[in-house]
Amino acid sequence: ARWPGARFEIREVAVQGDRAVPEVTGALGELDALESIDVIVIARGGGSVEDLLPFSEEALVRAAASASTPIVSAIGHEGDAPLLDLVADYRASTPTDAARRIVPDFAVESEGISQSRSRIRAALDARLTREAQELALVTSRPVLLSPDAVLDSHRDQLSRGTEAMRRAVERRLASESQELVRARASLAALSPQGTLDRGYAMLKLPNGALIRDAAEVGKGALIEGVLARGRLVAQVVGTTRPIAPSAIDE
Repeated sequence: ARWPGARFEIREVAVQGDRAVPEVTGALGELDALESIDVIVIARGGGSVEDLLPFSEEALVRAAASASTPIVSAIGHEGDAPLLDLVADYRASTPTDAARRIVPDFAVESEGISQSRSRIRAALDARLTREAQELALVTSRPVLLSPDAVLDSHRDQLSRGTEAMRRAVERRLASESQELVRARASLAALSPQGTLDRGYAMLKLPNGALIRDAAEVGKGALIEGVLARGRLVAQVVGTTRPIAPSAIDE
């Protein structure tokens, strides 16, 4: 009724008289050698002090103390106290008490399992509810509702930066273009070709030297004239001296 699945190994031995000690000790050693044995119960009903003396014998007490399997001592009634009680792993007040201690109650264990399942189920439900709420909070964040929203601000910033760079480059190109136009105009104005284009000419000696002073050539000398378009060769008919500044003032 308590635990139908429990299995027992029973050894019937003398529990009083001269054969009690050797038979109990032998049965104890035999059961202790079996790996399938979880606990050994040494039990007998009540009796006189003399009847219980075998359970205080040194040989039996030492055998019980050296056993590797847990031992329950259930000798006599609650008032009986043989020395075996002192070396046993547990002292039961009666054989019935020993049975209750080592064999679980099926109804109690079933109820415990049912309660444990209920607690586990409740804990799982609470954990799942909490995780579902956490998940709902996470998924409700804007970054998950619209993942592109994180990139939109960067796209706008990149677009503004690109447009600003384009305008800066265009301004720089316009400024450099104007500067280039001015430089070209200055170059054209200051270049010898520009001077020639305005109707001036350069005169050179046959050796290629520029003529800067009329005194550098004599009458009848051949000179080369460089015009805006083309060149010419001329012969000097005559030269004049430059007018002195003092003469001009006069």
